[in-house]
Amino acid sequence: MSKVGKYLIFIGSLFRNTEKFRVYLNLIFEESVLIGIDSVFIVSIVSTFIGAVTCLQTAANLVSPFVPKYIISLIVRDMTVLELAPTITCVVLSGKVGSSIAGSLGTMRVTEQIDALEVMGINSTSYLVLPKIIGAMITFPLLVILSAFLAIYGGYLAGTLTGAVTPEEYTYGLRYGFIPFNVTLAIIKAVVFAFLISSISSFQGYYTQGGALEVGKASTKAVTNSCIAVLVADYLLAQLLISG
Repeated sequence: MSKVGKYLIFIGSLFRNTEKFRVYLNLIFEESVLIGIDSVFIVSIVSTFIGAVTCLQTAANLVSPFVPKYIISLIVRDMTVLELAPTITCVVLSGKVGSSIAGSLGTMRVTEQIDALEVMGINSTSYLVLPKIIGAMITFPLLVILSAFLAIYGGYLAGTLTGAVTPEEYTYGLRYGFIPFNVTLAIIKAVVFAFLISSISSFQGYYTQGGALEVGKASTKAVTNSCIAVLVADYLLAQLLISG
């Protein structure tokens, strides 16, 4: 519990003795590029193949002649929007973005760059961490939207090229019984996951002590703790926004 309390104090310190808005604007832009644009390739590859595999496996298990083919794309759509796009994408990003954030802050800590900022009277948590959190909360929803589109398109390509479903059936299934709130839920999940991943990774990196070995350990802890937090938050959000 002491770690949880220390984490909450760390989050509270982000909003004390802040810098001018113009300073944060430049930093947020830089972090958005590092977190978002540099992650587009890995998100695109993972999402496209997950959608394709989901489509093919669903088609392979629909053996009953009484089940219409458009159910394939309906399942791909709902699985993608509700779970695969927000959760799997953010788990992947927790490995890439989380380890990067923890590693960079850990390196700054062990090389005493953070101490130098504190000596100059700058709130190092606010200056270094807050732009990363805001940048993640801006770019993660965009990456999740991209992931959902590519997963559904990957399922379309796999289904039509293999003959499992016709283009007309796939399109009809995408539109059948669509619930717009599911998209809102995916974006809410992305924002929450972005906050958890960026803040937990920053916390692990900021309080690193030792040398290069400890920086590596902090990066590993950041990834594992972020993944656990994402999965727990995924359940809680589903319970709150769907079941509730």
